[in-house]
Amino acid sequence: MSNKPPPSDEALELYLRQRRFARESALQFLYQADVQDEWEDLPARLKTFWLTLDEWGDVPGDDVVSPAMPFAERIIRGVSLGLEDIDRRIAESAHNWSISRMAVIDRNILRIAAFELLRCDDVPPVTAVDEAIELAKSYGDKESSRFVNGVLDSLLRQSRDVSDTAETAGASAESG
Repeated sequence: MSNKPPPSDEALELYLRQRRFARESALQFLYQADVQDEWEDLPARLKTFWLTLDEWGDVPGDDVVSPAMPFAERIIRGVSLGLEDIDRRIAESAHNWSISRMAVIDRNILRIAAFELLRCDDVPPVTAVDEAIELAKSYGDKESSRFVNGVLDSLLRQSRDVSDTAETAGASAESG
């Protein structure tokens, strides 16, 4: 066990603001990449993205921006590099919806959350879903949050079913 004291309320609030800003930044980057269909040359595009940050307007202070950048870039790289698999998993979870039919903002919110659910062990699933719903409420239309919640609930159930099946198969192989 760790003897470290729990973070103060202020430290926790700052951490949550950093994570929220990271997700919002990733959403802006991914939205732009999606609309322009520019998924290549990530390093140069990320550099330009961060350099134009001041043009966004209401940007939090450096105590939020600088610490948020690595997590935002982790999301951006993860989604960009795993786009085909992430989109396939979303499409399997979005009954009667193809990725191309989804609103651009909704599908990029789903991509962020799917990446966090499937590839970020340090992000609790409930956090990934809650944050996606909040992004949908802030940036999507009036139905976005319900749509995002439904798709992510299905994705989460499917990923748990796959995990349970894999664990059962592993246990059977070990005992056999």
